Amino acid sequence: MYSLVNMAQDVLDPLALDEHSAEEEEETEDNTQSVWEHDPLAQIPIKVLRGHTDTISSCQLALNDQKLVTSSYDKTAILWDVESGKPLRVFEGGHTAPVTQCALIPQKNRLITASWDKTLKAWDLETGQTLWSAPQGGLLTSCSVSGDGEVVASATDMENGLYLTCADTGKQITRIIGHHKSTIPRCCFDPLDRHVATVSADKTIKLWDLNSRQTTLSIASSHTNVISNCCFTKDGRYLCTASWDKTLQLWDVTTGTFRSQGGEGHNIGHDGCVSSCMFSDDASLLVSGAYDRTVAVWDMRAICKLLLLKGHMDWVMDVAISVDKKWVVSCSKDTTVRLWNIEHTEEIPAVIETRRTQAGGFQIKKCEACARSFSVFRMESDSTTKCVFCRLKAPTTYIPVPPPCF
Repeated sequence: MYSLVNMAQDVLDPLALDEHSAEEEEETEDNTQSVWEHDPLAQIPIKVLRGHTDTISSCQLALNDQKLVTSSYDKTAILWDVESGKPLRVFEGGHTAPVTQCALIPQKNRLITASWDKTLKAWDLETGQTLWSAPQGGLLTSCSVSGDGEVVASATDMENGLYLTCADTGKQITRIIGHHKSTIPRCCFDPLDRHVATVSADKTIKLWDLNSRQTTLSIASSHTNVISNCCFTKDGRYLCTASWDKTLQLWDVTTGTFRSQGGEGHNIGHDGCVSSCMFSDDASLLVSGAYDRTVAVWDMRAICKLLLLKGHMDWVMDVAISVDKKWVVSCSKDTTVRLWNIEHTEEIPAVIETRRTQAGGFQIKKCEACARSFSVFRMESDSTTKCVFCRLKAPTTYIPVPPPCF
């Protein structure tokens, strides 16, 4: 397991947006359109979307990052157009309690919503009508859709359960009561649709195997508080966990190296409980949101914090990042969605300096051939056992292995 916060430094406070800049801009008349709300001299332009009337609990980019879906405690979900920032469809009238998460199924033109009213619902994106409603045994805290769009996983409170539901019919496939000893804030499919990962207030991480229908991996993490969220890299090798102990941790769930390495000590990254996390498509960046009202962007090769984005007036509940890494999305208890344009951050002096000075992503190893010390990226250390000089001496026997995530 790698700690993401050992080498973290708040390098971007001069770069962070003024928290009150949004108040200085005039709101649009219908209060549902996006406006550019940043100082002209700000180096990170932002777009603010308004339409919900209560805490926005989740956000997800979809359909080639041209659309955005959000869920809210106002009992609704909204489909947005990213370019215009306008809501295309409001899904309302179906839930009687806050909607905790939503997930899009592009293959079926459907939206799945999970709610504290103990129901999981499927909606038609075109008509906004409810297609099916599946009652479940507790308050729903999370939902996730398999990559093929066939199965919906959901987590329930009180019974600490994990449910699997058919995305076509809403028929229950599997019900696991007492999957954890306490609340399950988040569940998610791995990219290969082999496992469903769950994290819990009991500070454990579990992977439930879809083929064997049993828990194949259970990790007693070194987190010291509730594990609030989790996300996979695209290849499914690494799982990142976010916690109320203000930290993020990275687990190699494919090779299981965490078993021998154990937990590592770590310092504070965010100043508040970390609520959310998401990898970029190529796993070179990680985005996290926290109750300290900030969004952090991490460089996963150097294991350091590149950006600290400020502007939300209340807790950041969820985050997302576009495939091209141009946009970071965050939603908040302040009822707004923010789109941060990070396309040109590599030109910002503070980021350039951070990349130059941070060496947290390197590990010193001893060459197995000549016993000399050499440096290697942490995420490549498993496959690199010889120094560059020994590799050059034996080109026929050495085949370069690419980094696992990048």
